[in-house]
Amino acid sequence: MSEEPAPAHLDPGEREAVAERETGSAVVIYEVIRKAGDEELERPASGLFFSGLAAGIAVCASLIAVATIRADLPEAKWTELVVAMGYTIGFIIVVLGNLQLFTEATVTAVVPVVAEPSPRNFWRLGRLWGIVLVGNLIGTLVVAAMIAQGWIVDGETLEGAIAFSSHLMENSFGRTLVLGIPAGFLIASLAWVLPNARENALWVVVAITWLVSAGGFAHVVVGSAEAWLLWLSGRASLAWVAFGFVLPAFLGNVIGGSGLFALIAHGQVKEEIEGGGAD
Repeated sequence: MSEEPAPAHLDPGEREAVAERETGSAVVIYEVIRKAGDEELERPASGLFFSGLAAGIAVCASLIAVATIRADLPEAKWTELVVAMGYTIGFIIVVLGNLQLFTEATVTAVVPVVAEPSPRNFWRLGRLWGIVLVGNLIGTLVVAAMIAQGWIVDGETLEGAIAFSSHLMENSFGRTLVLGIPAGFLIASLAWVLPNARENALWVVVAITWLVSAGGFAHVVVGSAEAWLLWLSGRASLAWVAFGFVLPAFLGNVIGGSGLFALIAHGQVKEEIEGGGAD
């Protein structure tokens, strides 16, 4: 396969930065993300699925961590802020491990589509989203089942996980959708921030994902582990998992990650791209 020619709107230095995945201006970051997204859209289905499955399993470390921390803390106003630190663990594994998480794909894979909105690109995007999301949800179901059976946690941690997850049932469909928008935006922003983060990448992931938990926002993948656990422990129905949480959280994450962040990211460099880098 021949190498893709460098975009005409970049100067030679910016083209080199894109090729080497280095950092630079907003246009360079945009092209780094666009190139990465285009590569993801071309990955084989099996590779996407197993990466998504691994991400779904790994991100459940967040649920185990928050349950473990909560079990040892008293009930206080600051408790949830401390517990939210555990939420970052799974994301650290997934993001720094370059595994396929649906909410990151809402911006990385969308940028090439926004840049060139063709039927082929929309089909490729739908294919990637579907495969990755299914892989993520199967992964979280597997771990939730292991938690519910007490195979990987003790009784106290299990009760802590159920208690932490129960907050999902307090929200209506509309409320979950709304809470999914900032979660989608924040997680999608990781794709934009990390190219410039360099040695601070760990702290960027921690800060952003801590806010998702501390803010009570709805993340479809981590939240699905909580929802599966509520179902498997008899606290919720399967219909509620699918239509009371997963569907509205999915829609909110897509709106926040694709409808807001990806379009904003494209909008800030649109004139430079269309101007071909001319002064």
